[in-house]
Amino acid sequence: MNVEKQIREVCDRFGLQGEYRFFEVVNSGHINTTYRVYFFRDGELKDYILQRVNTYVFRDPISVMDNISSVTEFIRAKIKAKYGTAKRNVLHYSKTEAGEYYTFMDDGGFWRCCRYINNSVCFEKTDNLKVIEESGKAFGEFQLYLSDYPVEKLSIVIPHFHNTIRRYNAFRDAIKENAVDRAESVQDVIAGYLSIEEVAIKPYQLQKEGVLPLRVTHNDTKTSNILFDSETLEHLSVIDLDTVMPGLVAFDFGDAIRVAASTGEEDEKDLEKVAIDLEKYEAFTRGFVGMLGDSITDAERDSLALGAIAMTAECGVRFLTDYLNGDRYFKIHYPDQNLVRAKCHLVLAKDMIRQLPKMQEIVKKYSK
Repeated sequence: MNVEKQIREVCDRFGLQGEYRFFEVVNSGHINTTYRVYFFRDGELKDYILQRVNTYVFRDPISVMDNISSVTEFIRAKIKAKYGTAKRNVLHYSKTEAGEYYTFMDDGGFWRCCRYINNSVCFEKTDNLKVIEESGKAFGEFQLYLSDYPVEKLSIVIPHFHNTIRRYNAFRDAIKENAVDRAESVQDVIAGYLSIEEVAIKPYQLQKEGVLPLRVTHNDTKTSNILFDSETLEHLSVIDLDTVMPGLVAFDFGDAIRVAASTGEEDEKDLEKVAIDLEKYEAFTRGFVGMLGDSITDAERDSLALGAIAMTAECGVRFLTDYLNGDRYFKIHYPDQNLVRAKCHLVLAKDMIRQLPKMQEIVKKYSK
């Protein structure tokens, strides 16, 4: 079946109204296959987002969609109660005639459909402090709306996703196995990550000890996973919800900081250029913490800056583990890219540790 014919059949499954016009491939995102589909109805073009979910990555796509639909409908009810409409502020997924938020096609493809949010834009990475603050507001608001959601209802779609202790154990296994004979040449990087292990695993330990509660978390808090108003640049909606599951607020905050507040790219070769940008950190924190109010505990608030260190170290350890194993997991575009990524994250994590008192003070500043 050609692509357009399949797309039209998927649209029929979701009961999209109007006259089908055309589709476009959306190239953002690295996991699912995404299309923007246009229909003509009521004198204007109406557009939708169709996605074929990667069932190799998400082995239980029904649970993924159950999580997404439950969370988005929970948020929608709160926004509608407060503002009367939620049209542009949360994703709205379509149902099939059978009442499901997904459909399986004859070739085994798993598809979903949501409305396109008009006049919206997203950013891969930005230096714009307004956008960074709005990013903080978007993810903080996401936490706020879901602060009373019964987290036990969510399926764990990727087990041990942010189990930092488990990530470090896999790292040690890779060092010991030394599958492609690389360990000896990177002893300084290995030692660097082992030297920060205690602080890196602290948030996860606090969760296991019952100090930090599990909440609904996004688990992929990049700026590119937020839609902004194309004119005002105010945040509209958090998107890309496949990894929504139980987690720590500190991990969502920390992963966002890892990307948004670094002075370099994740594979910056000139390590002199890599540091935590406290101005960007403050902009995101102002938005995130300012939105949360008293919806999180004092212990959670105190863990936010630590979360940035934990997520940076965890990600770096994963890059180095993959390098030691022969680059089997992460896609690389040049030799030693995983090693470059690991070195970059180690420098960033160590700078965060040096700047931790200032980072904690900034959190306190906006917690009042």
